[in-house]
Amino acid sequence: MSLNRRGFLGLTGLTVVTLAGCGTPTGPAAAPRTGGRLRAAFAGGGAKEVLDPHLANLFVEAARSKAMFDKLADLGNDVSPQPRLAEKWEPNADLTRWRITLRQAKFHDGRPVRAQDVLASYARILDPNRAFRAKSSLALIDLPNSRAVDDRTVEFALKRPFSEFPNALAAFGAYIVPEGAEDFAKPVGSGAFSFVSFEPGRSVLLKRNPDYWEGAPLLDELEFVIANEESARTNALLGGQVEYAHDLTPTTARSHASGDRMAIHRSPNSAVQAFAMKLDRPPFDNRDLREALFLLADRPQLVESVLAGSGQVGNDLFGKDYQHYAGDIPQRQRDLDKAKFLIRKAGAEGLVVKLDTSTAAAGMVEAATVFADQAKGSGLTIEVVQGNKDSYWADTLKNGSLSSFRSGAMPIETHIAQRLLKGAGTNVTKWNRPEFDALYEKAVSTSDQGAREAAYREMQQVLHAEGGYLMWGFADWIVGAKPNVGGISTAPANTLDWARFDKVWLG
Repeated sequence: MSLNRRGFLGLTGLTVVTLAGCGTPTGPAAAPRTGGRLRAAFAGGGAKEVLDPHLANLFVEAARSKAMFDKLADLGNDVSPQPRLAEKWEPNADLTRWRITLRQAKFHDGRPVRAQDVLASYARILDPNRAFRAKSSLALIDLPNSRAVDDRTVEFALKRPFSEFPNALAAFGAYIVPEGAEDFAKPVGSGAFSFVSFEPGRSVLLKRNPDYWEGAPLLDELEFVIANEESARTNALLGGQVEYAHDLTPTTARSHASGDRMAIHRSPNSAVQAFAMKLDRPPFDNRDLREALFLLADRPQLVESVLAGSGQVGNDLFGKDYQHYAGDIPQRQRDLDKAKFLIRKAGAEGLVVKLDTSTAAAGMVEAATVFADQAKGSGLTIEVVQGNKDSYWADTLKNGSLSSFRSGAMPIETHIAQRLLKGAGTNVTKWNRPEFDALYEKAVSTSDQGAREAAYREMQQVLHAEGGYLMWGFADWIVGAKPNVGGISTAPANTLDWARFDKVWLG
């Protein structure tokens, strides 16, 4: 259900107001205090929205799942796994068995969270007859040989040694539900807020869980309301119909940054913006031509023009400032003369390369257009071709040689495993290097932290020099809120503190 401003306001039973001069600006958020209902506006999925946390896919579904449920681990600000329902984890010597000690936590109906609930939740996710997003991350678990040692201890058997197993515990959608849970019309979780009511495509109302293991939330109530258009979310916030508006554009943020009616909250390094070159076919099976493209990119101009300055320059590596990121590799700069030399060396003068893009992700078409302009005068012509946004990701995984690419936050290990190893399901660049795969196996099969870091750095050095991802920038995730709302985190999107409301308060 796509809602304009009028539809949104009518749907939620709110009164339409005139925005010009409306309301009285509130003061800055004061010290934390309890009480009140916070209304948070997100884009939604209409009648298809679900409260089953294992089916969560949309941002609003992820935020609601986070409020009502817990995972064993979640991703911290540096996108490293942090204990949640798991109080601690301990591997055996060869990293093939991991013992998880659970916190003393309770579901909303008063039942304790037990090891049996954890095993049942993972068995549900791994059911071969279902399509749950976390399945690929948990696939390395040998579930038949895993066991509940006691009510608060789980021992997972793995199919191979894996030092990064906590990343799997923090996987998107890997929530713990009560054993036997299948009906999520009135979901029962162990999260900071418990269920009150749900109108698909309209709203979800939650209330404070006073027995939450990490401490009761400050808010009395949390309501998720749906406004699909960014302008509707912005106007609802300015008009006082909501206190929090998710996913605003850099243009909106820039226009309201100096005002007193909206506080802008930025989460740096939330999404990488890139172009992907396929290495298994001409013309980018030629390393010189790949390097030429790296040198043609004016990254500061792309960040300023496409992201309206709401981002940071990238260095052709995923995960800026994340755990394992090789920040000491020198920043690549535009060098038109060297790019022209490499294009001539590759025999590519006069070549026209199609750059596939679409509106499947914000800013991709604009970035492709800017980059094509940056390539003028190099001897190489980049022709921007806009494809079907609905089939774009599947199309570019198989077809073409150069395409726009975008990704949210995930651990660097997960990015490598899913996109760069032989047989990886989303290997859009068709990178295939046995020696690279061997480095990855070295990193994830050793308990020696120094050896692991050295392997990750070497992998990134190789990718920086020879890879197919031109990662030009990292976009901020932008949220708007009333000035009296406190406790909003600036953690990257998809991490623990993104869209987290148990630490938020109304001043």
